[in-house]
Parts: sequence; structure tokens; C-alpha cells
Amino acid sequence: MTAPTYPETRRDEAQVETLFGKQIADPYRWLEDDVRNNPEVADWVERQNAVTDAYLAQLPGRDWFRTRVGQIFDFARYSTPYERGGRYFYTFNTGLQNQSPLYVRDGLNGEQRLLLDPNAWAQDGATALDGWLPSYDGSKLLYSVQDGGTDWKILRVLDVNTGQPLPDEVRWAKFTGLAWVGEEGFLYSRFPEPEEGADFQALNYNQAIYFHRLGTPQSEDELVYATPADPVVGHSASVTSDGRWAVITSHKGTDARYEVRVIDLAARATQGWATRELVTGFDNAWGVIDAIGGKLWFQTNADAPLYRIAAIDLDAAEPQWTEGIAQGEQPIDGASIVGDKLVVSYLRDASSVARIFSLDGAPAGEVELGGIGSVGGFSGSPGDPETFYSFTSFNRPPTIYRLDMATGEGSTFAEAQLAFDPDCFVVEQRFYTSKDGTRVPMFLMRRRDIAESGQAVPTLLYGYGGFDVSLTPGFSASRIAWVEAGGAYALANIRGGGEYGKAWHDGGRLGNKQNVFDDFIAAGEFLIAEGVTPAGGLAIQGGSNGGLLVGAVANQRPDLFAAGNAAVGVMDMLRFDRWTAGRYWVDDYGYPDREADFRVLRAYSPLHNIRSGVDYPALLVTTADTDDRVVPGHSFKYTAALQAAGLGERPQLIRIETRAGHGSGKPTDKAIAEAADVMGFLAFWTGLRTPELSLSCQAIILNRT
Repeated sequence: MTAPTYPETRRDEAQVETLFGKQIADPYRWLEDDVRNNPEVADWVERQNAVTDAYLAQLPGRDWFRTRVGQIFDFARYSTPYERGGRYFYTFNTGLQNQSPLYVRDGLNGEQRLLLDPNAWAQDGATALDGWLPSYDGSKLLYSVQDGGTDWKILRVLDVNTGQPLPDEVRWAKFTGLAWVGEEGFLYSRFPEPEEGADFQALNYNQAIYFHRLGTPQSEDELVYATPADPVVGHSASVTSDGRWAVITSHKGTDARYEVRVIDLAARATQGWATRELVTGFDNAWGVIDAIGGKLWFQTNADAPLYRIAAIDLDAAEPQWTEGIAQGEQPIDGASIVGDKLVVSYLRDASSVARIFSLDGAPAGEVELGGIGSVGGFSGSPGDPETFYSFTSFNRPPTIYRLDMATGEGSTFAEAQLAFDPDCFVVEQRFYTSKDGTRVPMFLMRRRDIAESGQAVPTLLYGYGGFDVSLTPGFSASRIAWVEAGGAYALANIRGGGEYGKAWHDGGRLGNKQNVFDDFIAAGEFLIAEGVTPAGGLAIQGGSNGGLLVGAVANQRPDLFAAGNAAVGVMDMLRFDRWTAGRYWVDDYGYPDREADFRVLRAYSPLHNIRSGVDYPALLVTTADTDDRVVPGHSFKYTAALQAAGLGERPQLIRIETRAGHGSGKPTDKAIAEAADVMGFLAFWTGLRTPELSLSCQAIILNRT
């Protein structure tokens, strides 16, 4: 391998600020500019990519990963069907299509008919079908279009009977739900149109809910709800499955602390968009499940840090909250009403459990799942005879099941035909002790022969640790390829997530953020101590808040890790709140302009704690030019600082994707290419040597035994 020669990056030595008595140098602030608007930034990106591409092309395992990940990924994939008006809507990808087309069947066993093929929307495959929702009678389809990975969405409508688009088009929708109001139109959330050239960086304020009537221009859309006196508040709208209640959920940040208002759509002719307050104060989580008549069910953590289900009858003379399902021993992860039952999913040590209750809260059975894994779906409405759900694990892609609500019997709707044998892999859960004595769970996947032999092998450790996000078992073609090649994959359920409810989240945010890094470091130490991986064989990976995690622990324990991939990370903790949605993140990170929070943020900010002259792991930073969630300036500045610091023999490189964003909507070919680059890089620096491509997992086991 030829060591890279980093491109020269201009430093502005005069860019120094004094914050709370501390001088903060920011010599690469010019790299915060949008690459589209600043030729100097565009030139820097081009030069960095040229160096990175040349280096990655030398990696001996990259081509193996590209081929093998493509082979593993090449299987037919369905989403869980959604029924409206006797029609079943779902996405279906034949395997390597860049985007998944949307299909419909008239009746469950009807002929499959193509409705939308986003692969025809852009030559590079980077324009995606984002969200979609059929109208109540199934005659129309509301859907959102995502171009180049941006969070901005374009809303359009399709006539399901003819397959022809309607003229309706709505722009500047962002962080929006899709909610039909009868068959006449829909509710959506949007921000004011940004100034020209500020689409991908301007802060998002003054989100409002509008009603768009079909057949009218967006300029005539009706304002339904807004809070101009408090522009930081965001709003989303949903409509219950019976079409009667519009539920407006308001938030100020990323914390699950909401206000809830409802609109009685049955009274709209006389009352208009008049709202009725249900929950005020931004104190707790409240998520609407559904309604039957005047009775609405909600999932909430009010007086229940592991969540409970509460109900209220708005048609009563004096509506009162009643207990639907009390808090249990595991946190509730989701709930829906199907038929005359509540289907509730729980997390048991970060793995899914699904239980059924009657509407009065009495237990009515459990959905049999396939062991350690994650369940999704259970869509449906009161009175429906069926629901569909998916189940997946680390070694198994999602299988789609149909559940008969009357009999409780399940059947397979769609199962993947795979290019590997899931039984070649062992998935287990272990627990380890963090620095302060906290017991933390970890999932571990290895090839069966390696698990049985106890051989220490290069290991990829993944984490997130923030925003109440629970990491549950899920399938990844690139991680299967890593394990198939002889490595191990570990996922640490560190604090900051929601795996154990509110306390687990609180234990890893604000002033407790260091617990996240301590948990992750302890995971790496555990893997070495247990003989899962050898010293010098540990790679780490994380995206977004997980990219912050990788940057922080690389600074704190560079000796522990051989290599790392920090993807679309939040790297400048003193300025994250200045762009797009960054202002929301203060719930987890704190406010950089408040001294107490500043001192916590400064202590772990990846950009500000690089230790010059210390041997660092090999680091591959990945980002994209259209990421308007975590703007790429975070990764640009961080990489420039790494390259200037003199961090030993291992490289610090950045890979900058074009026509891509924070992750969603990325076309399959770009995803496979990126996975090959990342896995090839991590494999080289951990000593994982890829086998001959012709050897399947099973053949490798037979050869070794």
C-alpha cells in the first residue's frame, strides 16, 4: 500500500473566538460553506476524493467485498403490505434495482400491478420514493419524492385506477407525515421556502401544517396550525383510520416531549380547523395509536418511563384519561389497533417481543417470533381481519408474515431467496460491565465454525448511543460479507438509546454523554478480553450521532482501535446548532452558548480533542454533498484537522459521495460501492483477509473441518 499524500488545506489562523474564557481556534471554518456555492470548497472536495479514491483502489479486499456484497444483496425484497379499499400496496425490489418500485394488488391474491417506478426518475438512480399513503378507498396514492438524499420532499398524487399522475405538487415539505382528509385532500408539514442558495444549510424554523385540496395549486393551501410566536416548535399531523380525528403533535427538539391537539374532522363544516387541546406542557411522550368513534388510544411515558397505553373518550361529557395497558417490565416499542385487538411490541434486552391484548387491556396471546430479532409493521385498522408484519435478524433479511386476527394464525407472505446460508452464522447476546459498573448488552454474530472454535478474529464494533434510538437486530449485506470472510460483528447497546426506556436515554445525554463513550470503550475491551478479537484487530463504525461516537472514542482511546469509519458524523460540538435541523439536537447535546453545556461539549467534541503526535487508528470519514441533516462541513473540518495533526503511520481519509444525503434514498449501486470501500479499508487495517470468492460460507466451514 502506498501511503497517501494529503491535499493541502488552507488554514485561517486568525479565526479564533473566546468562548467563556477559553480561546477556540477554528482555522477550517471556511469548509462549512456549501460545496455548491463556494468554488474553493468544491476544489477541496475534488482533491480529497482523488487522494481517497487512489488509496482505496489499492485495497486488496475491496473488489471481493464489492462483488460479494452485491451477490448477497441480490434478493427479492418486499415491504409489509398496506390495505386500503380492498387493495394491497407494497414495495418490491427484484434485488439490485437502485430504488424499490411500488405495486398494488386488487385483493390479496390479485395480480401484481406496477404503480410507481422511481428507477425511471433519474439517470443516476438517486431520486427515491420516500413515503406513501393510499387514500381511504384506495383510489388515490399520496407519495413523497426525495431527490439526491435531501430531507426536502416533493409531494405528489397518483390515480390508482389509471396509474396516471394528478397535477398536484407540493414543495418545501420536510419532516412531514402524510395524512388524507377524506378523499378531498391531505395534511402535510412544511417550512417557509428558504432563500436562494440556502436550501441545504439554513436553519429550519416556523414549521406549519397545511391542507392541500386536490386539484388546486399549492398557493391556495389552507394554513391549519402554526405557532409564529414560537418559531422553534415543529408540528406533524396524522389522521385516525376512521378519518374522524386529525391529531397534531408538536415538539421543540428531539426529546419525546410533546403537546397534542385534535381536530374533529366530522365538525369541520361548521368549526373549520378548530383545535382542541389534549396535552400541553412539553413534558412527556404522547403518540397516537388510533381511534374508534370518540375514543383515542395513545402510547405515553407519562408516569411510565417504560411506556404505557392510555385512552380518552372525547365524546364523553367530561373526558378523562384511563389506563389501557399498564407499564410492564420491558419498554413498549410500538402499538396498533387491528380488528378488535391491540398489538403491542416490546423490547426485551433490545430484541423484539410482540403481544396481543383486547381493547380493555386484557392479555390475548403473543405473536411467535423467530428468536433474536426485530419486528416491524402490524399496520391495520379497527375491524380489519388481518395485519402484516416483518421479522429480521442479523443473519436473516426481513420475512413478511400475515397474521389472522380472528384465529391468531400466521402465514408467510414473502420470504427472501438468499445467496448465503443463514445457519452458517451464530447470533448471540452477551452482557458486559462498563466503567461505572453498568451492565450493557451486546449482540455478536460470527461464522459457526469460528464461534465453535473460539478463534479470535478481526471484529467490527458498531454503536450509536443517542436520541432515544434503540439499536435492534437487523440485516446488512456488508456485515454478512464481513463475517463470511472470517470476521466478527458486534453491536453494543450503549446508553443514550431507548433500549431500556427513559433512564437508559437519560444516562447517555447532556452531562452524562461521557457514559456513551465509556460504554463503547468498555465494549471494545470486553471483546479483546473475551478472546473474540485480538489486540490490533478491532474496527469501529457509527453513523450520524454514531459518527460523533467514533470520533470521540478515537480521541480518547486511539490505542484500542485499529481502524474506524465515522459516517456523516456530528464533529463540531460547538457549532452543530447553526445549520438545518441541528438546533433540535440541543435536547441530547445541550446548548453551545450556555457555559455549563459548553464545557461538557468542549470536553468531547471530536474536532476539538484531536491529540497531535499520537498514533491514531486508520480512519475513513464518509459523508455526502447533499446531507442537509448533518451538513458535510462537520466531516470536512474534522478530516482537515486529522490530516494536519500528524497521527502516525495509519491514514486519515475522507470519502465524499455526490448526489447523496444523510443515508435515506441512497441508490443500491452507490450503497454497494460505499460498503466495499469501507469494508475493504477496515479489513486491511484489522488484518482480515478476504477468501476466494468461489468459497461460500458453507464451503469454508467444510474446508476447515
